[in-house]
Amino acid sequence: MTDATNDAATQESIDKLGRAYGQIREQMSQVIVGQGDVIDQLLIALFSRGHCLLEGVPGLAKTLMISTLARCLSMSFSRVQFTPDLMPADIT
Repeated sequence: MTDATNDAATQESIDKLGRAYGQIREQMSQVIVGQGDVIDQLLIALFSRGHCLLEGVPGLAKTLMISTLARCLSMSFSRVQFTPDLMPADIT
């Protein structure tokens, strides 16, 4: 392939990613209000195949945010409550 073909393919991939980002962000913003920065950071971690740790006091909609993201991506969601006696077998 030539450089022009590679550039066109790269631009197409970037455009596709941008559209997906916008659609997911819009869907999540309908449920999660006032947390645009957190949604942006969460989606950046997702698209870069990274990890994200959400921490905060109770009531900040952390679980709702992740369950909403799972619904937007047609994925399953389950929650694990970490306690001092949690064993690896409890998660799998």
